[in-house]
Amino acid sequence: MNNYLITFARIFNEGQSFVGHILVRNGLIHRIFQADNKPTAPSDTIEIPAKGKWLIPGVIDDQVHFRDPGLTYKGDLTTESRAAVAGGVTTFMDMPNTIPQTVTRELLAEKIRLGESKSLANFSFFIGATNDNLAELQSVDPAVTCGIKVFMGASTGNMLVDDPMSLDGIFRIRKLPIAVHAEDESIIRQNLELYRKQYGDDIPIEFHPMIRSAEACYKASSFAVELARHHQTRLHLIHLSTARELSLLELPGPVKDKKITSEVCIHHLWFDDQAYSDKGTLIKWNPAIKSAEDREALVQAVIDDKIDIIATDHAPHTLQEKDRPYTQAPSGAPMVQHSLPVMMEFHHQGRLSMEKIVEKMCHTPADLFRIRDRGYIREGYHADLVLINPDEPWTINSHNIYYKCGWTPLEGTSLRSRITQTFVNGNLIYDNGIFDESIKGKLIGFNR
Repeated sequence: MNNYLITFARIFNEGQSFVGHILVRNGLIHRIFQADNKPTAPSDTIEIPAKGKWLIPGVIDDQVHFRDPGLTYKGDLTTESRAAVAGGVTTFMDMPNTIPQTVTRELLAEKIRLGESKSLANFSFFIGATNDNLAELQSVDPAVTCGIKVFMGASTGNMLVDDPMSLDGIFRIRKLPIAVHAEDESIIRQNLELYRKQYGDDIPIEFHPMIRSAEACYKASSFAVELARHHQTRLHLIHLSTARELSLLELPGPVKDKKITSEVCIHHLWFDDQAYSDKGTLIKWNPAIKSAEDREALVQAVIDDKIDIIATDHAPHTLQEKDRPYTQAPSGAPMVQHSLPVMMEFHHQGRLSMEKIVEKMCHTPADLFRIRDRGYIREGYHADLVLINPDEPWTINSHNIYYKCGWTPLEGTSLRSRITQTFVNGNLIYDNGIFDESIKGKLIGFNR
């Protein structure tokens, strides 16, 4: 393992910024220097000059679908983790709707073994809830999973949990956060049939937010909040997409003091329903991208600290799949390589401070999931670090996309800032387009 001295970087961490130096030894942040002069480093140390660059903790993405196992023609733990580290994401939490679905302790252990052998980034995996696996959820070790994922109103194989007794039992589990995809299936089915009668399977994509409507989101989210409050459960509402759902959230404050927390995804901050005419099914997500008013309310909720985390819901599909008629085209798109550069556009626009971006993408995910010794630049913490050139314009194109599926709805977007280096556990895994794939990430630990 190499040791590094990162010099003269502007460091953004814990609400502050300063020019300083970071000494990385044995995979850990050994010393943080706030000094104008370069410190003397041991002879076995490699210097990384970073004057003019910004240094932040590694991004923690709490919602990705890396498709491993069973759907690896779309993406896998190697390809998508490469894209992640190229985008400054050093830790991810992967969802259970793979083949087979991660709904038992045995399957969770198998997925962890896959991560250990394939992933360039650090990782954790959700265990999925079904109507009939309550015993597995109750007995899972909190040390080996980030949380429980519940699909409330989004049919994914047998992972739609719609039995009231099952939901009641799941929400009695307090040892883990429960991450909920909340859309009411009955409303969605009713809306879909109305449009199917008029258009058949080839429904214009512009009607997607009417089918997976704001009403469907609010009804399911409010039901989840009601259950969580009744049982005093730690509920994490993922990929919020509507202004109305914001009324369900707790007052701004540290996540350690909250029972109800929330996440918003890059696409719901970047796109609104006017983009369907240009992007078509490439931006078909569940929950749907909705109005400009919804988008603006979500951005403002990040600014006001009503929303706790920014993530991606990275979900690759092939272009051939996305080119199918509406009812057959899958929902989801790849985003994990581009989440941090996109959020930096909000900074350059004067909407979000870098301190706020670091809080929502690095600090708060670590706090919410109680991740051990990550998410901050602190002495003794794992050296998950990202160097950014804040003023190196580039355009997303087919030559610089690392997703296995080879595309993103952001293709053609020009960005002002570029990730130049990413350290994972003190290892320089990504360096200006060059990957070190000989070193793998680690299963993250939790303070639970």
